[in-house]
Amino acid sequence: MSTAQAHDAHDAAEVADLTGLTDVDIPLQHWSGAALDCSRCAQRALLQRPAGQGCQPGHACLHDAYARRISRFLSWHPGLADAQLQHPYFEVRAIAVRHASVFRLPALLRDPDETVRMQVVQRLPIAQLLAHLPMLAQDPHREVRLRVAQRIDPARLGPLLRDPDYGVRECVAARLPLALLGALAHDPDRAVRLRVAQRLEMPALLALADDPEGEVRRAVAQRLPAALLPRLLGDPDWRVRWEVAQRAAPAALGALLNDDDPEVRVAARQRLPLAPQAVPPNQRSNAHG
Repeated sequence: MSTAQAHDAHDAAEVADLTGLTDVDIPLQHWSGAALDCSRCAQRALLQRPAGQGCQPGHACLHDAYARRISRFLSWHPGLADAQLQHPYFEVRAIAVRHASVFRLPALLRDPDETVRMQVVQRLPIAQLLAHLPMLAQDPHREVRLRVAQRIDPARLGPLLRDPDYGVRECVAARLPLALLGALAHDPDRAVRLRVAQRLEMPALLALADDPEGEVRRAVAQRLPAALLPRLLGDPDWRVRWEVAQRAAPAALGALLNDDDPEVRVAARQRLPLAPQAVPPNQRSNAHG
């Protein structure tokens, strides 16, 4: 069976999961696409054992295409996992990784299938991940690199700072020590800069007050010291000005009493109760749809 065919069998089984089908509804099929033949199986002696201790075609089988059946079999027989780490079906290798000796796992960091490599990254001790970090940071699949970013010590995330995938960099931005976080303040992706704005401390945070994305500037407005908020009074995004109206000192809100946006005007006047009413309530509720 080719890698593409193996993944097709895996995808069909996942569709079965998503549609709520049970094991009974999913046909028995050898991972190669052929019919299952227990008489030729190396584990056929297990058929004689009681349920939960042997094997059970259609429920727990090492050679089925359905991952849940493989998983049940190896959970019943974890001692067989080491012998399956070179199995031709990626699903068997990936599930075997969950039960195999950790001393056997580093060799699978170069497995051709990303599902296997992801399982290895999730099981390896942190010291082993760090020992292989230069290679893992260059893994061709983003999900492998993402799991590395989620597990290793935040201070060791440097090799992933310039990852080509924004999701990996966003994870790095969420975990990186504050002293290093400024390195992502000018990341090309909005989601990464937003994460930075939600964590960065002063004075570095001030640099993001001029970010081209209003959502990032809004996060800055939520965290800047109140004394610095007047610099955002003229921000082109009404959401930023609304945040300023919520937090700035009342003495700084005069410019917002006549803001172009009714929500901003209302917010400013609520902070200044002596100011004349600006927007009728029936207009306020429809101001932004």
